[in-house]
Amino acid sequence: MNKKILLLTTGGTIASGESGGGLAPVLSSEDFLQYVREFEGKCELIPKEVCSIDSTNMSPEYWQLLVRTIRENYEKYDAFLICHGTDTLAYTAAALSYMIQDSAKPIVMTGAQKSILSEITDARKNLHDSILCALDEKSRGVIVVFDGNIIAGTRAKKTSTFSYNAFSSINFPVLGKVQNDAVIYYFEEKERMDGVQFFERLNTRVFLLKLTPGMNEELIPYILEKYDCIIVESFGVGGLPDHILKAFEQEMAKYPSYAKILVMSTQVTYEGSQMDTYVVGQQAKKALAFLETYDMTLEATLAKLMWILGQQIRDYGEIERLFYKRINYDLYRSEQ
Repeated sequence: MNKKILLLTTGGTIASGESGGGLAPVLSSEDFLQYVREFEGKCELIPKEVCSIDSTNMSPEYWQLLVRTIRENYEKYDAFLICHGTDTLAYTAAALSYMIQDSAKPIVMTGAQKSILSEITDARKNLHDSILCALDEKSRGVIVVFDGNIIAGTRAKKTSTFSYNAFSSINFPVLGKVQNDAVIYYFEEKERMDGVQFFERLNTRVFLLKLTPGMNEELIPYILEKYDCIIVESFGVGGLPDHILKAFEQEMAKYPSYAKILVMSTQVTYEGSQMDTYVVGQQAKKALAFLETYDMTLEATLAKLMWILGQQIRDYGEIERLFYKRINYDLYRSEQ
């Protein structure tokens, strides 16, 4: 019996055409079927439009809509394929990794640097490769398929704005490749026994604070008042300037430990954080309770915290446990 794949479209470059003022999504989900006729008789592709937006406008509300759509159709289909704009694809892939856990069925994400309508484009190859992955028996969970690479949903990052090899797997090898219509996995995940878990609640009050030399500490009280979590994108392996650390100490003392969560990340793309390396990092860890991202991507960090805080946990230890719990290959180097 042929496998059934639910093809979910969200817009993005892959579905775009010239609008007179730049590219904008114009294709419907049904339009995609004419570009994958080679799979007729091999599988059943059912198109469904979730939204039709430039991925700049992607938001947690659309993540919840995608999760709801997959949950409602999970028993009806063998695999799910999401076409998405490239600019925020990594955020969505990370979010779905936490919102849909332990899925034995593949949830494949792809997009393109050029529209599928273009004569020269990467869209048709990426779509073709993604269907092959969706049909492969070894595929499971949230993965990104792009330029022949199979990347864990928590490890993908857009690292080129125009090139076809737009996505890299950060601090972790690619899971596999698609070559000459063959799907080759380097990592084979064990069969999950507990069954798929869906989560729709998110807490979006997560703020990314990118440190810059000489940053004014006066914004710290305002951010903590408005947000439940601050991810500090620090310099190098991680640390805080003295005046910023002092401001955090003063303000954090006003809140219960579970109410305001601090996370130390790094502005450096590769190799991750290690706060114990320098005095500025050690001082910050001694003065404040910091979670540390280590080798996690920024996209995964943001999405994971929205998921964790969405569970409304009132215990810092449990928040810490969930943050360091390895999900879809997201974290390998930590103190845990």
